[in-house]
Amino acid sequence: MSIKKQYLKSFHSKIFFSFILLILLVVVSLISVCTGSMHLSLAEVFRAIYANTEYSYIIWNIRAPRTVGAILAGASLGVAGAVMQNVFRNPLASPFTLGVSHGATFGAAFAIIILGAGQTHSIGTESVTVFKSYTVIISAFIGALSTVVLVLFLSFLKNVTPEAILLAGVALSSLFSSATMFLQYFASDVQIAATVLWTFGDLGKAGWFENKIMFITFLLCFIYFFLNRWNFNALIWGDEVAKSLGVNIKFLRVSGMFFSALVVSVCTAFLGIIGFVGLISPHMVRLIIGNDYRFLIPYSAIFGAVLLSLSDLIARTIISPSVLPVGIITSFLGAPMFFYLLIKRRRF
Repeated sequence: MSIKKQYLKSFHSKIFFSFILLILLVVVSLISVCTGSMHLSLAEVFRAIYANTEYSYIIWNIRAPRTVGAILAGASLGVAGAVMQNVFRNPLASPFTLGVSHGATFGAAFAIIILGAGQTHSIGTESVTVFKSYTVIISAFIGALSTVVLVLFLSFLKNVTPEAILLAGVALSSLFSSATMFLQYFASDVQIAATVLWTFGDLGKAGWFENKIMFITFLLCFIYFFLNRWNFNALIWGDEVAKSLGVNIKFLRVSGMFFSALVVSVCTAFLGIIGFVGLISPHMVRLIIGNDYRFLIPYSAIFGAVLLSLSDLIARTIISPSVLPVGIITSFLGAPMFFYLLIKRRRF
């Protein structure tokens, strides 16, 4: 078989894989919309969408925003993980390598404990804290993004090497974790519970406004990543090869890291911490289509959306009618993959 025929065969198989992913995403999304404490048939869902039925409120205000939020957050985390593994030259890198989650947790804890964000209601002897407050969201976003700014500043002092960026992220993760524990030490039991509960990734927090912001951020970052797909391919072969091809290594690393952290910060601020999606998605796609970033970037986004949607479906049905936070499911699924990667690298 000639090289041209081999390339065309490989190209067609990758395109076919994209159709499989898209079909799987549509199927999982439809099942997700139908599933809940009140199970609806597909016909009832379509009638509720196109006509004003007794189920329209449930579809438009509860299930549809949650399903769309899972797609957007999963796609954001997946594409961010693919880019970070490239710029860090480390298969264990993920959107939270920079300490984004720890910065967001500190921001949320600061808003809940110091600023008194959210509302507290007493039901008998029990206190319930409702922390879907935009003060918490904004504080979590500022905390997550400030981590990136600090990492960028520290990395410039070390000439923007991948090792320096990783070390800066680890150091800031420890710093923000200590700061969060310091705040919790002086907080009330209700405030501590609210802070811990916020860290559980929960797609139930997603509304149409949140989805709109996540979509705009994802679209802008995705366009930037896709326009630089050839530069990311060049970076795979090493800095010297990439420089010889005219790639600005320093700018590519900084911009890739910034936009990855930006899209993750928005998702984390709105939904809480959802781990391992950014680690698993690029690796699963890479096993099937290889390391070509022309395909890896969009396919990681689609696979991330499928993975998070499926995880949310499991979280809603495994102990129905109770709903688990989706962050628990993704962490449970991601831990074996993380250990597999550690063993495969043979570096301990």
